[in-house]
Amino acid sequence: MSNGKKSPPTTTDAGIPVQSDEHSLTVGPDGPIVLNDHYLIEQMANFNRERIPERQPHAKGGGAFGHFEVTGDISKYTHAKVFQPGAKTDLVVRFSTVAGERGSPDTWRDPRGFSVKLYTEDGNFDMVGNNTPVFFVRDPMKFQQFIRSQKRRADNDMRDHDMQWDFWTLSPESAHQVAYLMGDRGIPRSWREMNGYSSHTYSMVNAAGERFWVKFHFHTVQGDGNAYLSQDEADRLAGADGDYHRRDLFGAIAGGDHPSWTLKLQVMPYEDAKTYHINPFDLTKVWPHADYPLIEVGKMTLDRNPTDFHTQIEQAAFEPNNMVPGIGLSPDKMLMARGFSYADAHRARLGVNYKEIPVNAPKVETHSYTKDGHGRTVPVTDPVYAPNSYGGPAAQSDVPEAGLWHADGDLMRSAYTLREDDDDWSQAHALVRDVMDDAARERLVTNVTGHLLDGVSEKVLQRAFDYWKNIDEEVGAEIEKQVRDELGGESKAPGMASAESIEG
Repeated sequence: MSNGKKSPPTTTDAGIPVQSDEHSLTVGPDGPIVLNDHYLIEQMANFNRERIPERQPHAKGGGAFGHFEVTGDISKYTHAKVFQPGAKTDLVVRFSTVAGERGSPDTWRDPRGFSVKLYTEDGNFDMVGNNTPVFFVRDPMKFQQFIRSQKRRADNDMRDHDMQWDFWTLSPESAHQVAYLMGDRGIPRSWREMNGYSSHTYSMVNAAGERFWVKFHFHTVQGDGNAYLSQDEADRLAGADGDYHRRDLFGAIAGGDHPSWTLKLQVMPYEDAKTYHINPFDLTKVWPHADYPLIEVGKMTLDRNPTDFHTQIEQAAFEPNNMVPGIGLSPDKMLMARGFSYADAHRARLGVNYKEIPVNAPKVETHSYTKDGHGRTVPVTDPVYAPNSYGGPAAQSDVPEAGLWHADGDLMRSAYTLREDDDDWSQAHALVRDVMDDAARERLVTNVTGHLLDGVSEKVLQRAFDYWKNIDEEVGAEIEKQVRDELGGESKAPGMASAESIEG
């Protein structure tokens, strides 16, 4: 239906008016199509190249634009302009699942990515996080293996619970995150109702050069962060509406219901990290709020939907190496590795000049010595090297750098040095026993039982029972009982042959 406005003329990508959107150029009305129909060729060629490689993890997601406004005062911890009192900054946010492909259902049980790009006056600041405050592994050497265990098998290209539990039960550091995953937060009711966490520890430096360790917490204003879908609801929606979470966010913003989150910060004094009873840089651990209470920083609001999902959301590239003055990395091994791996993934997926894509481009002028490469659109000017004597940009040695800390020792491959309360089970136990109520624990047991009954082999099944007993003896025993009851007391998993039958 016409809205009364005259439609603009169709053009080629070069801006040339097009005579027809319906008919190809042929020899007579019934003759062959000719090769010099350049508009038809452009349409077909562009269509054949519309898809770009999907992200390896976090392939399925959605997002929106908005702003962040500082409401507190953390200037004694950082001189970053984005966090000074009264500052207001534009941003883009992307939510996602981890393991699913680009067309997978939004409601699979999976952690949710929670990535934020702030277009600050000192360049872009990116925070890549999840809807849980911890992660499955603490060393980046295991990250690739973890993701492969959650993806698809080589032989039948199907996801497989056996290899998931095989990896988890051989990696006890995963217990804290798996307890979150199998609980209510494993399937949030909507992106709008879930919290986001940096999970990683970052560093901050103030104007006086004092350094601090920090964790970021985005608390949803649309509830308490624990709104969930039951497994049955999620399974139904996976078939009825695979884009349920994407549709919910887009519809809410379009209808004027603009979701918001309160950003809070945990701050650890620099010296505390040397003697704290757990390793504060271990990604599988949280800092107790009793020791490091939350400090309000500001409010994030999403109020604008994308108009071109591919250009503005699919091509959005978040990377933890985007840190503005006043904010830096930390000795967190996973964070240090992600400082390289995210940007490298974007170069592989989008091309080396991906930061020229508008959604990734900073809102301030750039003065860089990078040049050329596939997809380059922004002209460079001489000189194209440094140092030079022709007035090219110069580094600012007086800018305090946050991501610096004392380190010494021999080069080696080793786990973190254990501290007095470092273990893989106690924080997972506290989550299950102290944070979850009886009803949440019952849902946890049901969720784990159903997951284990889906093709997990006997040797992995027994390890899974022990894994959960290490987290909580009562919960682990109940999981084993329910699984064995479903299997009729047999000591083998469904569909798996016993060792005796294999050996004849």
